[in-house]
Amino acid sequence: MALFISRPLSSSSALPKRYYLLSTTVSSLDHLGIGLNPPALAQPQTKKTFNSRRTALLEAGVVAADHAAVNSVKFLRHGLLDFVGGLRLAHTVAEAGVEEEEACEEDVWRRLQDEARSSIEQEPILSNYYHTSILRHPSLEAALANYLSTKLADLSLPTATLNDLFVNVLVENKDVVRAVEADLRAVKERDPACGSYSNCFLNFKGFLACQAHRIAHKLWSQGRNSLALLIQSRVSEVFAMDIHPGARIGQGILFDHATGIVVGETAVIGNDVAILHNVTLGGTGKMCGDRHPKIGDGVLIGAGASILGNIRIGEGAKIGAGSVVLKEVQPWTNVVGNPARVVGGKENPVKLDKKPSLTMDHTSNIADWYDYCV
Repeated sequence: MALFISRPLSSSSALPKRYYLLSTTVSSLDHLGIGLNPPALAQPQTKKTFNSRRTALLEAGVVAADHAAVNSVKFLRHGLLDFVGGLRLAHTVAEAGVEEEEACEEDVWRRLQDEARSSIEQEPILSNYYHTSILRHPSLEAALANYLSTKLADLSLPTATLNDLFVNVLVENKDVVRAVEADLRAVKERDPACGSYSNCFLNFKGFLACQAHRIAHKLWSQGRNSLALLIQSRVSEVFAMDIHPGARIGQGILFDHATGIVVGETAVIGNDVAILHNVTLGGTGKMCGDRHPKIGDGVLIGAGASILGNIRIGEGAKIGAGSVVLKEVQPWTNVVGNPARVVGGKENPVKLDKKPSLTMDHTSNIADWYDYCV
């Protein structure tokens, strides 16, 4: 059975775009005489009218066709009601998801501002410092760009120039801003020395160096190598960390204490990784091209460890402090020593059941494996 609409449906410009399909569906029903409320088919007919109509249809020999048409229209109406209800539900769920995501994204910035105000109440002498660094800015991007440019500027590289550059990169690359927020949460949740987001944002050089690297990496990927390398040099001088702008770093990163960390050009660091001070992700000195380590998600690398060469450290692995790693490390295993050995042995390695970068447990399994202290 084919149904035709006698006139074209109009899309009112006053309605939002997402309601157009809903409005045209309702209009279609009205044109068919089966409006949503009340349905035309439900209107009572007198016995006389009904009998007259039935007689006419019998004479035309189309009673069966009429019943089929009426049933089809009823089915269409109920189907469209379900469809419209589904649209409303889907739209409600989608809007709720967007609102929840936006609330999550805004949470860190709002917390930063609240903590800054609280700190001013405790230490009024720092009022100008917190206003200049956080409270006077309209967004996390603006505050971070201002603070990094203040830290990294010198006589030949003015603060205003760097600020404009950093703001543009952050505004145009929302993935970088999401990574910044993830890093803030990671430090706050996993570093017991971090009492607040504002403390991390203003005082933790590992966090600040990581965000400067994210900006430099974007510039590097755009072919602006000279500018990216200049930022790397300033980060090395100011924060005592040397991360090549070509290195790729995930989200939720914790550079704990951070002094002396070195990350080579072709290194890759996954998500939710924790790296302590004096860690080197370097080359062997005898290779070109892709020559640096690849660190999986959830890896914990203890202080002073060196991982050399184009080798993979599997997801959830733990590298003991002071270890020298020259070969691939399997996921969810511990290695320790110089040269690094697998805790439990290669044949029966001790397996971790939680991401060590989230627990920040440096000694479990490793301490049990050794029965002596040096």
